[in-house]
Formats: sequence, structure tokens, C-alpha cells
Amino acid sequence: MSHPPLPSTQSAVFAIEAMAARHGRAVSTDHDIGHDRTFAGLVGTGGGGDELAAIPHEALLEIPGRPGITVRLFVHDEAVVTVDHIAFDVPRDSVPAFLNSVWSDLVHLKRRAFPPACTMIVTVPGEPAYREAVTLPVLTPWLAGKIR
Repeated sequence: MSHPPLPSTQSAVFAIEAMAARHGRAVSTDHDIGHDRTFAGLVGTGGGGDELAAIPHEALLEIPGRPGITVRLFVHDEAVVTVDHIAFDVPRDSVPAFLNSVWSDLVHLKRRAFPPACTMIVTVPGEPAYREAVTLPVLTPWLAGKIR
């Protein structure tokens, strides 16, 4: 499924806030702007004299509730979405659809008895499912309710 492009960190923040509002969630956002405040600024561009042409902008969004969610937006179309302490690497354009799937209950945990393993699966319509390993001590009541 094609998602609308989110060419900047600020456009992604607006899209995530709109999706959270649709689901009745509050969002608190911290912005890191500038070469001295972002990870991209620490790494540097390594190029010539155009380092001032683009000011790096990263953001951390915290969405309280059940499940607790944080979204870390990086400069180069990267995002890390953490759902109840389980981190997923999600393309920036797919973050609003990923969050919609979490809040629409398209999440489940697949548990295997031998060897013991547990995987959290988030199904986003039109995309491959996002999968991350879950360690058993991390199981929160919300996660435990998603076991199949």
C-alpha cells in the first residue's frame, strides 16, 4: 500500500499527531534541531561547504496509554517505534499506518514452546508484517493479552 510521502521530520510529526488524535491519544514532542543537537550533526555530512544548507531535525514523540509508545524520528527517513518496550525499525512514511495498526488491534504475539521463543507481529495492511523478538521478562499485561 502506498503511503503519502513524509519528506521531512516535521511532516512526519504532524502525521503522527493527526493519527494519535484520531485514536484519542495525546502526544508530547521533543525536537532536536541543529548540528549540535542531533545524531546526524555529530556524524557530520563529510561533504564540502554545504553543511549549513540543510539543518538536521530529529524528534522524539511520546504517546502515553496502553500500550506505551515512543517514536524517534531521525534525519534520513529513519524511525524507531517502541511499543511496550519492543523496538521496531519502521520507514518514516509508514509510521502513521504502523501506529494505526497498533491502535486498531492488528497486533499479536506468536509463542513457540521449543525452543522457547516469542515474537511480536504488527500487521500493516498492504505491507509485510513487522516482527520483533520479545523476551519473556518484558511481557507487560497488554503484551500478554496478545498471545496466540
